[in-house]
Amino acid sequence: MSTKNKSTPKQTGKRFSFEGKNLSTEQIVRGEVVAKDEAEARAKLPRRQIKVIQISKMKVSRQKRITQADITVFTRQLATMMKAGLPLMQAFDIVAKGHSNASMTKLLMDIRGDIEQGTSMADAFAKHPKYFDRFYSNLVRAGEAGGVLESLLDKLATYKEKTQAIKKKVKSALTYPAAVLVVAIALVIVMMMFVLPEFGKVYDGMGVALPALTQFMMNISDFFVAYGWLVIIGLIGSVVGFYQWLQRSPKLQKRVDALLLKMPIFGGIVRKATIARWARTTSTLFAAGVPLVETLDSVAGASGNIIYEEATQEIRSKVNQGISLTSGMVATDLFPNMMVQMASIGEESGALDDMLNKAAEFYEDEVDNAVSQLSSLMEPIIMVVLGGIVGVILVAMYLPLFNLGNVVG
Repeated sequence: MSTKNKSTPKQTGKRFSFEGKNLSTEQIVRGEVVAKDEAEARAKLPRRQIKVIQISKMKVSRQKRITQADITVFTRQLATMMKAGLPLMQAFDIVAKGHSNASMTKLLMDIRGDIEQGTSMADAFAKHPKYFDRFYSNLVRAGEAGGVLESLLDKLATYKEKTQAIKKKVKSALTYPAAVLVVAIALVIVMMMFVLPEFGKVYDGMGVALPALTQFMMNISDFFVAYGWLVIIGLIGSVVGFYQWLQRSPKLQKRVDALLLKMPIFGGIVRKATIARWARTTSTLFAAGVPLVETLDSVAGASGNIIYEEATQEIRSKVNQGISLTSGMVATDLFPNMMVQMASIGEESGALDDMLNKAAEFYEDEVDNAVSQLSSLMEPIIMVVLGGIVGVILVAMYLPLFNLGNVVG
């Protein structure tokens, strides 16, 4: 009798993680089992030819998004443990089980499983390009091939920490004025929708002619009272729509990246941060023994700016034709003279990785200083702008009362 139409019922119950010994191969195995309680879980495992060493109920935790900060912390922990002499599988176990993010734990256990089955570490990472980019996989592959995985993981961790730090600094420089702008817009909307209409009722009862500034503000207030919620929904919809469009349109991303580089004040910070990241990525890969053409291919994807990504691909094409790295950089007209000179000295002296590393440190310091100066300048400027907006609205509201006082006087 055929049973192919019968489906296997889905297992329900609690999840338990276990460690045990395979009775057939005498190897230590780890995994998960679903059962109603621990006793049932222990009873199931001998049927799989597994002798239980330890078993524990898995904690149910809310799935959280994996961030690059999580990847950076994992890289540093893995590098530290491997330098201390811990076996790779044990290091993965410790990091995965000690992580507070269940999504990260699952990702690391999947990678661990692939490595345990014979996949190289680089290929295991490459299966998850959303979290481990081509640069990451290439550096791990170079470490595995050269037998220097521990030292390259340490370099990779340092690279991730420095790029994360500089990214945070640039975000903080852009976030503060953006947050103040949002507060200013919200303040104006609240005053126009709820405060000015009350003043309007008072002035209507007085039957006096309103000054031009007050009348202008009242007209804006009437518009917000009538269409305020549509304006708010429109603003939120525009922001969400623009973000979605930005994620899907390479042409728009290129325009935005070009605009960021040309912005007054902020453009210089973004440019220096991008150059610092470009120099550090190139230096780290080249020091690991990755060929320059392959290095530039990875650097293009990790540059973080489409303008510099396309420029890097142009440099790669020129290097592939036998032209020097420095000549390729000059042709793009995107790199400052100091960066080009340092790369030139590095090429001539055979210390390209060292010179690019020094350039990266220089531009990271430049970003630090620029962000510090910007923060100290932005606060008084923003206070003046906010004060000006609120001041104009308040003057417009109280101007009829001043005029009325003059008439009575």
